[in-house]
Amino acid sequence: MTQKHQVQVRRAYDDPAQNDGTRILVDRIWPRGVSKDKAELDDWLKELAPSSDLRKWYSHDPDKFEEFSRRYRDELKDDDHAEAFKHLKEYAKKGKLTLITASKRDDISDATVLKHVLDGEKSS
Repeated sequence: MTQKHQVQVRRAYDDPAQNDGTRILVDRIWPRGVSKDKAELDDWLKELAPSSDLRKWYSHDPDKFEEFSRRYRDELKDDDHAEAFKHLKEYAKKGKLTLITASKRDDISDATVLKHVLDGEKSS
């Protein structure tokens, strides 16, 4: 049985909240216009981000989210992502975890896919 973690997704441009718990940026590129002080991050796991090819193909097209989610889950199993995902799971075991993304639509972002994977749910 998969343990359900307390994981949420928030935008990098939103102010941090007291109940965010551990805040992890999961984008490959730092959010434009956000200072490190304002972000209040505990870690930046840019190695978790989708490959450049997958990100460019997806281009945050809502119609492609289901296929993006499937492909990204496959990428998370490869050596390039495995160590960073292991770190993310360790953070999740410690308590509340907030995945931070600069995506305009966080509901169709890689951070949302990560949340579903951690929660043991299907993302679509």
